[in-house]
Amino acid sequence: MHEPELSATICDALLATMTAERPRLGHEPVLLEEALEWLAPRAGMTVVDCTAGAAGHSLAILPRLLPDGQLIAIDRDAGALALARQRLREFSPQVHVVQDNFAQLPQLMARLGIPKVHGVIADLGMSSLHVDDAERGFSFLKEGPLDMRMDQRQPTTAASLIQRLSEQDLATLIRTFGEERWAHRIARRIVSTRQAHPMTTTTQLARLVAEAVPGRPGRGRIHPATRTFQALRIAVNEELASLEALLAALPDVLLPGGRAVLIAFHSLEDRLVKQAFRRQAQSGQIRLLTKSPVRPSDGEVARNPRSRSAKLRAMERLA
Repeated sequence: MHEPELSATICDALLATMTAERPRLGHEPVLLEEALEWLAPRAGMTVVDCTAGAAGHSLAILPRLLPDGQLIAIDRDAGALALARQRLREFSPQVHVVQDNFAQLPQLMARLGIPKVHGVIADLGMSSLHVDDAERGFSFLKEGPLDMRMDQRQPTTAASLIQRLSEQDLATLIRTFGEERWAHRIARRIVSTRQAHPMTTTTQLARLVAEAVPGRPGRGRIHPATRTFQALRIAVNEELASLEALLAALPDVLLPGGRAVLIAFHSLEDRLVKQAFRRQAQSGQIRLLTKSPVRPSDGEVARNPRSRSAKLRAMERLA
């Protein structure tokens, strides 16, 4: 009869630990309290964290599932999963830690013998762990290889795309996934440059894009390479196709009354989530819980500037 009080005590302790660890880990889960509010995890539930990362959301969810609930923690990145496994080790009987793409969620659940779940959360886009590790090649602010693979078992890297795609295909990729107005100029510069000097590092590409884009970043403007790097990352990891697969699967993997919470960081992701939820609501499969996206508070943005573009949307599976 005292289990809810025990879970709350454990949860408070873990949240305090997470807060203390943030400077060391360089990672803070975005919209954490809002995600917990809309996901509403409770004792006995089974919840999937599709983007475990450093386990920030998982650590806050798990205590609420005690004593007999379970959590499936998924990530494409082996290094992130190793960290998540370490941070979740005290809950090991209640946790399945799996390296996989969340696009394969139905198949993964079938392998685990779990037909339906009570909740799904996905914190989309790039992890702070990726940004802060120069060797992963996600950031144009640090010298590193043009890699950008979330799952380093896959063969395609950003460097390989830049080297083999035609000028037209590069321009289409940068315009479509980066929403970059200067896509053709950037693609033309890449193709003319790579003939003499193959591009292999992040700073090489960042300098090239800055030279190709008119003007210079001023106050309040993003770096000229931001959209090109976003486009390459999305293409390398097939992020939008994976998100579409997850969104299509959600009504089937959720129990009646089960909830899904998705946090997007750019308009391409958020548009897919909004449109999929709207279609599923119109077909009577789900109920929209958030009529408009939930944004981080001013305090969170001040504490964690990387949260400023986050948008949270939530839905509930109908019977």
